[in-house]
Amino acid sequence: MFDDNRPIFLQLADRLADDILRGTYDEDEQVPSTNELAAHMRINPATAGKGLSLLVDQGILYKKRGIGMFVAAGARARIAQERQHGLTERFVRPLLHEAAALGLTHSDVIRLIEQEAEQ
Repeated sequence: MFDDNRPIFLQLADRLADDILRGTYDEDEQVPSTNELAAHMRINPATAGKGLSLLVDQGILYKKRGIGMFVAAGARARIAQERQHGLTERFVRPLLHEAAALGLTHSDVIRLIEQEAEQ
């Protein structure tokens, strides 16, 4: 369920962000509580709380005192923008650097991507 490469609280935060991005949770909708997540994921409640707190710190979730955590307005767009930035940093820039080393133009790269997308 969780891998050993990253802390569990980060993986949990990413899963909740994935659910928000996919529309599982809408803006202003309540997400599972710390205890519900801990029980469902079979993790320590403190770890679940740390994952939720991270999303609060990022402006993805907000707290309603005594009620729980809810998806913040604009959370889906914020997650998408952050993920697009990550995609650019991890994949697009290295791709363009490699393409330049191979003597490929931007048009060549676009053509290659379109060919792959068709398959």
